[in-house]
Amino acid sequence: MGADYERELKRLLEGDLETLRKMMRTCDAFECVGYRTVERYPFMVIRGAGSFGVDLVAIRGEMAFPIEVKSSIHPRVYLNNPRLKEQLATYTGECGRANTLPLYALRMKGMVSNKGDPWRIFTVKVEGLKYFSRLLNSKVPSLKPTAGGNYLLDFAVGMPLSAFLLEISKMLSSVK
Repeated sequence: MGADYERELKRLLEGDLETLRKMMRTCDAFECVGYRTVERYPFMVIRGAGSFGVDLVAIRGEMAFPIEVKSSIHPRVYLNNPRLKEQLATYTGECGRANTLPLYALRMKGMVSNKGDPWRIFTVKVEGLKYFSRLLNSKVPSLKPTAGGNYLLDFAVGMPLSAFLLEISKMLSSVK
């Protein structure tokens, strides 16, 4: 089931018109504006085969984002098993070395139609990032550790994917 959502996110970022139209039926006018930016300026998206650290890599212009995709029927997803904690540490370290913004995308399963954007974007704070990566790292909500040392993807505090796409569009248009 998770692979279906990876494919959905891939198609959204690539600007697939059918997938965008389907998504925008559940979104308000502001959210639709964000999704329309990828109609005009799509990403090239590479899907990782197997579990090689990241699920997708989205590339557009001077930006590249590795994306770890999670989906759940629950609005809060804990990264609490040893494999997920190790994956997070490795992912964050590699992104820091490569000056690349690490992203997590959470898809709420089963959101009823007309309830808005079902995707939320999160990052992990990485020191020393430069350029677009640094700016976005400060704007996208970060995963927060719990008292028990686990990390939490909380749908309520994540940035809607549509808002993330709009933010990228604004950043790129200011550079032209």
